Amino acid sequence: MELLEFRSMLEKSFAQNNLPAPDEEQTKEFWIFSEYLLEINAHTNLTAIRTLPEIVSKHYADSLLVAELIPHNACVLDVGCGAGFPSVPLAIMRKDLQITALDSTEKKLRFVAEGAKKAGISLQTCVGRAEDSKIRASLGKFDVVVSRAVARMSILSELCLPYVKIGGKLVALKASKAEEELAEAKRGVGILGGSDGIIYNRALHLLSGESEPRALIEVSKVKETPSAYPRPYASIQKKPL
Repeated sequence: MELLEFRSMLEKSFAQNNLPAPDEEQTKEFWIFSEYLLEINAHTNLTAIRTLPEIVSKHYADSLLVAELIPHNACVLDVGCGAGFPSVPLAIMRKDLQITALDSTEKKLRFVAEGAKKAGISLQTCVGRAEDSKIRASLGKFDVVVSRAVARMSILSELCLPYVKIGGKLVALKASKAEEELAEAKRGVGILGGSDGIIYNRALHLLSGESEPRALIEVSKVKETPSAYPRPYASIQKKPL
């Protein structure tokens, strides 16, 4: 596929989902990152989404559904970024943001760092788990923490909310069952300093003509998280708050 055809695909997908149209520079950044993703994913398992139309719809457009909930000039942490989602699309389309992409899988973070470098995308990468001591130095430092397809809210809230500053927010990108997950996590979210939460239901429109349900769960940080959190991941899994 040539750049011109890719640009048309990208613009169509973004228009379908009421997202701002990418300019020439942003389109080129998406194109370079996409080529590198396809190259590396051919021999290293980064993502199960392997065709350009799916990457554009299910990674790029899907990731950018969260952009409207992120304030201008925010300092953002992406917990469990995997192959760079939503951090890479956000870094391309929101140059005002300061983004740190966090994941425990070193090969994925190496890919994100190299892909961002090739495309001229500005973001930081950090290998580790949210509960690691070296990561805990950033507790309460971020305006927004985002996370996509990582864990249920009862677990995710403990991994993310401690890193949000008071007045900031956690936004979780979900496919479905958002109300069930938020209700399940209500007690823990309160313990961790979060608000009751708001759910924004969305539809992700695919280039294939189909659509899939999406939900954004927004939890505001209203008080300090107790210093005991986040606990080791095994403890969080065994006994969610």
